[in-house]
Amino acid sequence: MLEGKKIILGISGSIAAYKAAFLVRLLVKAGAEVRVLMTEAATDFISPLTLGTLAKSEVLRSVRSEAGWNNHVELGLWADAYLIAPATANTLARLANGICDNMLAAVYLSARCPVYLAPAMDVDMWSHPATQQNLDRLRAYGNRIIDVAEGELASGLNGPGRLAEPEDIVARLVADFSREQDLEGQRILITAGPTHEVLDPVRYLGNRSTGRMGIALAEAAVRRGAEVQLVLGPSSLPVNTELVQLTRVTSAQEMMDACQAAWPHQDVAIMAAAVADYRPATVTDKKIKKGSGPLQLELERTADIAASLGQQKSAQQRLIGFALETDNELENARGKLARKNFDFIVLNSLRDAGAGFGTGTNLIRIVDHNKVTEFELKDKAAVAEDILDALKRIL
Repeated sequence: MLEGKKIILGISGSIAAYKAAFLVRLLVKAGAEVRVLMTEAATDFISPLTLGTLAKSEVLRSVRSEAGWNNHVELGLWADAYLIAPATANTLARLANGICDNMLAAVYLSARCPVYLAPAMDVDMWSHPATQQNLDRLRAYGNRIIDVAEGELASGLNGPGRLAEPEDIVARLVADFSREQDLEGQRILITAGPTHEVLDPVRYLGNRSTGRMGIALAEAAVRRGAEVQLVLGPSSLPVNTELVQLTRVTSAQEMMDACQAAWPHQDVAIMAAAVADYRPATVTDKKIKKGSGPLQLELERTADIAASLGQQKSAQQRLIGFALETDNELENARGKLARKNFDFIVLNSLRDAGAGFGTGTNLIRIVDHNKVTEFELKDKAAVAEDILDALKRIL
């Protein structure tokens, strides 16, 4: 799938830059035409001569060099993909904030092709909230993050932060090129995030969902050619509204109303939201004061959005569900699969490390009427691709 593809490889200043030689070699061997860009810091770790020899083209380090003007706009238009590997914490921060002070950033801001970022840094830098916030912003811009690997780092520490192996990076490019526009013409409704059920002007009942999985699904579906309507509960994560039709809601009833209005016009619905099962039976217009004894609340069931869509589903429509369980996982998932008329259900368990709410990763099983397919722990963007691959097979 890389035969004849034009790929820019950007290299920033990390010890992992030595892997760029293997990466260039693999891309060229796969038939790609490769142009290499480097930051000045990257040249401390690997020679431009080495990379230029492997790529069979001049390595560019500056917008202006002794040879003259290096046209970053032309490069951005030339490429079929722009891969930055390794992408340091500094480079991620620069790109997330639109700072354009080197060749990598100038081409990034000019690129009209898909941009892939393969981070590499020490474990504490990776887990720092600033880095994670920059990654969220870059995802919202439509960039594709190739998740870090875990293991021993240059500092001697162990944990996430290693650059993904060159073979895995190339495999990701191959997989994405093979998926190009394979959902073109499909209209997909996706729900994401929590719902907040109001108790009084100050308090609500809710859950820990951030909406990250549903947003990742929406972004991946758009990249693959689908027309996406995202119904999103209260979430602080950014969404690229230039690509996704976004409807923001707060309560389960508001989400139900939005889904009911959209469903007759959709080919697929993916129910990734964590909808509250109960809401307060009575909502007060004044803050409930603390008393001397216990507080008793009467709760009532909220609408079952997925079951409602399942009842209305036509023979041509597809309905995908989610199940987050803590015990009897498969039994509960199979019950929902039949009861709600899902075509398949995505199952994860809070007992699995790295799965569930508030994480950048997920560990899923896809349960359909005939089998259970298990997946390894992955970044939620990669999980989204697995789910859409399963969808594609039943369309």
